[in-house]
Amino acid sequence: MRNLFQLSVVCVVISLKGCASFSQPSHSAVQNGFISNHFNAKSNLLNTQAAPPTNNLLGKQRSIIRNMGRSSTTARKAMETSAGQKAFSIFKSLSLPTSFSNLVSSLFTNSGAVPLYQSFSLNIVLFVLLKGKLSSMLTTEGFYHSLALGTMLWATLGWKGWTLCVLYLFLGSIVTKIKLAEKEKMGIAEGRGGRRGPENVWGSAATGLMCAVASVPATTLGISSSIYKLAYVASIATKLADTFASEIGKAFGKTTFLITTLERVEPGTEGAVSLEGTLAAVLGGTLLSLYGYAVGLLDSVPAVIISIVASFLATNAESVIGATLQGKKGFKWMTNEVVNFFNTLIGAFIAISCGMILL
Repeated sequence: MRNLFQLSVVCVVISLKGCASFSQPSHSAVQNGFISNHFNAKSNLLNTQAAPPTNNLLGKQRSIIRNMGRSSTTARKAMETSAGQKAFSIFKSLSLPTSFSNLVSSLFTNSGAVPLYQSFSLNIVLFVLLKGKLSSMLTTEGFYHSLALGTMLWATLGWKGWTLCVLYLFLGSIVTKIKLAEKEKMGIAEGRGGRRGPENVWGSAATGLMCAVASVPATTLGISSSIYKLAYVASIATKLADTFASEIGKAFGKTTFLITTLERVEPGTEGAVSLEGTLAAVLGGTLLSLYGYAVGLLDSVPAVIISIVASFLATNAESVIGATLQGKKGFKWMTNEVVNFFNTLIGAFIAISCGMILL
């Protein structure tokens, strides 16, 4: 506000100085230009009034009038130049806010890191604009937790990391609502109509956020930034693969097996897998990995392959955890959200390990 106030004061000062310059006949440009020529022209016109109106006389009069116009224009330009130079020198001395173009460049930088206050401000605007759509995907608490998550993702990985996570949310919400009524009748549908709460937000994205933060320096714990970006993409791809496998498997899976014993079980059983769900897992992991490559979070085709493989392996590892630990005696704390966290953590770990060896 102080800078804006200074800017207003500068504009007023310049305007007053410009007006004062026009009102002072002692100004050199006015004195030597418009005024002197004006009186000379009037004198010449009076001296020639008695002469016969010959063509030569008319030509001289036209020449005098043209000179008057030129002198007036010269004086005006001189004043404008003087005022412009004064304005430039004053503006140059002020500590003005970042220009709009620089702000846009900062928010949409390809390097990733963005000042936190800029990220927070932009996320508020985006979340307000998308509130109607997001309200159908998130609970009220989930909405505000997602705002916090989005702010930190944009501050660390910029628009690339932010849009990857938003893409997961949109695609995950779409498949969750496939045959939702049938799933609800069978008692295997996600609660709250598939809307995500805070526990879902952090269970799905906490690992990704840690990788995003670790990617800001050139190296963290001896691991390069590009490897952490790979781990970020793989962790979110893992969660989407798991969501695709679960929701498509429950909706279209004809035969489901327990992953540990291959015993046939009902759809929706913890640790159950199906051919349809398995293929959907590959599709989900591939979609986000390809998007990560398209926006530059992944810098090579081998990185894309690593992300897809990591998401697929981690999704199956999550099924093993579900079959052996979740809901079992002594593991009541192993809720679905905790399993999701371990799921994404395994995906990120596989991506980091393969990335350090193969890339």
